[in-house]
Amino acid sequence: MGQTSTSCTNARCTCDPCGCATCACGVASLGALERRVISVLWEDARPELTGRDVADVLPEYAYTTIVTVLDRLVRKGLVRRTKQGRTNRFAATGTMAEHAAGAMHDALVMTREPEVALARFVELLTSDQASLVQHAIAALDEQAPSARPSRLRA
Repeated sequence: MGQTSTSCTNARCTCDPCGCATCACGVASLGALERRVISVLWEDARPELTGRDVADVLPEYAYTTIVTVLDRLVRKGLVRRTKQGRTNRFAATGTMAEHAAGAMHDALVMTREPEVALARFVELLTSDQASLVQHAIAALDEQAPSARPSRLRA
């Protein structure tokens, strides 16, 4: 990608500073440990966890390793950090489903052949998954035009 001096308006951009002519940053890709750590946040019923809370669920990793991963997830915009006294508390900024949807969307917009990619994706769906897609489309069709996302309005 070419470099530009304009500032990036992509809220998901992970570049500091962004130098992309067309920002291709999207849903942050996650390493295996990052996936395990954010899964702890997604799956726990509490709205926020401390680094120690997460480390207790993943005892095979050092506390410092877990805190480092949480810091990386904060920088990627997937986790929010708040301070209560001297304690940092962490919460996922979105749900697992929102992350999955963003990843699927980003994969589709990154390809040069979105029609082919989408057709192949549909071929890979189980019948239950295909039914979920059909129901989601039907639900969007049933919404009043003013309630639909602006890009889907007729």
